[in-house]
Amino acid sequence: MKYKKHISLVLLLLVSSFIVAQVKFEAKVSKKKLGINERLRVDFQMNKDGDNFNPPSFNGFTVIGGPNQSVSNSWINGVRTYKKTYSYFLAPKQRGTFNIGQATIEIEGEIYKTTPIKVEITAAIDKPKNPNDPSYIASNNIHLVAEVSNSNPYLNEAITVVYKLYVAPTTGVDNWKEIDIPRYDDFWSQNIDTQGQRVQNGTYKGEDYRYLILRKTVLYPQRTGKLNIEPLTLNVAVQVPTNRRDIFGSRLMSRVNRTVSAGNRTINVKPLPQQGKPADFTGAVGDFSFKVTTSKTELDATESLQAKVEVRGKGNLKLFKLPKMNLPSSLEVYEPEHEENVSTTSRGMQGSISDTYTVVPQYKGKYPIPSISFSYFDLKTESYKRLSSDEIVINVLDGPVSNASKASNNTNNVVKQQIQTASNQFAFIKTKTDLIPKQKDYFFKTNLFWSLLLGPFLAIPLAIIIRRKKATRDADIEGNKIRRADKLARKYLKGAKKELGKKEAFYEALEKALHNYLKAKLHIETSELSKDRIQSLLVERGVTTDVMNDFIAIFENCELARYTPIANVTMHDDYQKAATTISLIDKQAS
Repeated sequence: MKYKKHISLVLLLLVSSFIVAQVKFEAKVSKKKLGINERLRVDFQMNKDGDNFNPPSFNGFTVIGGPNQSVSNSWINGVRTYKKTYSYFLAPKQRGTFNIGQATIEIEGEIYKTTPIKVEITAAIDKPKNPNDPSYIASNNIHLVAEVSNSNPYLNEAITVVYKLYVAPTTGVDNWKEIDIPRYDDFWSQNIDTQGQRVQNGTYKGEDYRYLILRKTVLYPQRTGKLNIEPLTLNVAVQVPTNRRDIFGSRLMSRVNRTVSAGNRTINVKPLPQQGKPADFTGAVGDFSFKVTTSKTELDATESLQAKVEVRGKGNLKLFKLPKMNLPSSLEVYEPEHEENVSTTSRGMQGSISDTYTVVPQYKGKYPIPSISFSYFDLKTESYKRLSSDEIVINVLDGPVSNASKASNNTNNVVKQQIQTASNQFAFIKTKTDLIPKQKDYFFKTNLFWSLLLGPFLAIPLAIIIRRKKATRDADIEGNKIRRADKLARKYLKGAKKELGKKEAFYEALEKALHNYLKAKLHIETSELSKDRIQSLLVERGVTTDVMNDFIAIFENCELARYTPIANVTMHDDYQKAATTISLIDKQAS
């Protein structure tokens, strides 16, 4: 009987140790049913440390936070408890039922997967107004506002949009990310640098707030009517006070993520008046001055001068054309060189634009450059104005005469006129010689002679060395395979490398490169490029699980990166990972 008790105790200990040693990897969600205006937290927990964690694609959601990693390690009654968690914060994109897919991780050489979780997204719900809820406090204390300088401008009149983030004095902000950037489709736009902006004190709806200017954008409307200014949306990490206090009596803060939006703004763009509109009006709106100048007014024939047409002032300088110069046919005129010296501030464009013509007179005489005019719409007087230049006379002092003789009114009397010649009419004939003595060169015993004679003998050892290196390289089967694989990876990723730094263009090019590589390597069509199909074909070709998972993860990163802010460092990492993975697949696949 005693013997049986000992056996039972041993079996109990073995079962207990097996349970303790069992690996657990599971996914948990904060709720399985939520409104579209709520946020979902997803935790991936494991009881042993692992590597190569791959999250699911989170279809139907936008990742607004994470992954946040936390580790818990404790000893209770001599038993070690370990827990590692990867946390994500998700915002639903639309109503419906979505699956949180499988995440994978490698623990002690084995691949573990989580069970998919079904989540239902309903219409927006009214959140309870709990004064102790950090999310409710953050929603009342953080505001993003778009201030428009003029909501009723004229066509091509500058307006400024300033985005300010207001924060209550009792609330702090750790960081923010731009989730959605406005696209100004019906405007000419220019962002103003806001680096170095400091937090300022102000009021929001009659209450004291602190605010920071995040963006300044100058807009010139290019269409009349009601135009929409899209909102700027941020994900803000907010520190809000709680009811708990530390040992010194100071209130403890709680960190929450809050999505704020500036909201849509609508402006009504007025058309320019038709009454009094000049026929030569090209769209200039603002306050300008106009002048025409020349670099010289006296010169000889075949010399050149520069005639400059310039508009200076404040307005839409980059959005209209300068008037053209009309010169006599005896003046040879070249295409003008356009120059812009324009700076854009929060008040709009200011500076100057000009066209510089190079003019070359052909004959002696006096040639007038006629007056030209420039018209614009003056915003101060709300009327059209015209500016004209003065007439400029160009005096060509020396050169051929255009008319060699003139006929008198009396046909019986012919007056002969002496022909005047230009002093430089024979300038093309050389009057000085540059003679050199003629010498005979002999080829025998020259440097070229000895080089051609001894060159073949010196090339023999070099050819032997090159041949041996080639044979050694050809014998290196594994090395050749690696070089071919690396060359193939560079070939397919050439387009993606050119787009590094441009998030959307880079990940589209990277995804296209991966598709093209799979179609060439696995001989499949675009319609067959499903995740399961790719995995089965790679396994059949002998590709290891780690490499296959990395390749699938790159595909998922391409899709995920379109909806999340991505740094340049992350793009470079994804590019290097894609090149390495393609190279490994090409080496392993049979």
